[in-house]
Amino acid sequence: MMKPGEPDMKEIIHTDNAPKAIGPYSQAVKVGNLLFTAGQVAFVPETGELNNATVEDEMTQVMRNLGEILKAGGSGFDNVVKTTIFVSDLAHYAEINSIYARYFGENPPARSTVEVSRLPRDVRVEIEMVAIVP
Repeated sequence: MMKPGEPDMKEIIHTDNAPKAIGPYSQAVKVGNLLFTAGQVAFVPETGELNNATVEDEMTQVMRNLGEILKAGGSGFDNVVKTTIFVSDLAHYAEINSIYARYFGENPPARSTVEVSRLPRDVRVEIEMVAIVP
């Protein structure tokens, strides 16, 4: 149990049910009751291949990966308080938004959506999340 004024220790979160980090970063880091995920793209954990034939395939895989990381950190989509979505082309916004909405109820998290010039492996979408760990 933390004492008042004592700094929270960070805990590295890892699960084999989500893609391995492909660089010097962790899938997620837990500090106190907050969980911060790394940005996730549509890698299939079992194969390391991208599942990005369509925007729907890509978004579904990204959300599946994030769900596994949230679960490994003791949280879930109901506890997400902030997301950041990076897209390579805002022309896909409506489809991305529709798939994203399936994962959240009536009280979705705060969100930023940003168009960027390029994402790793030339994917269309990358998402990171901050969640509360109940």
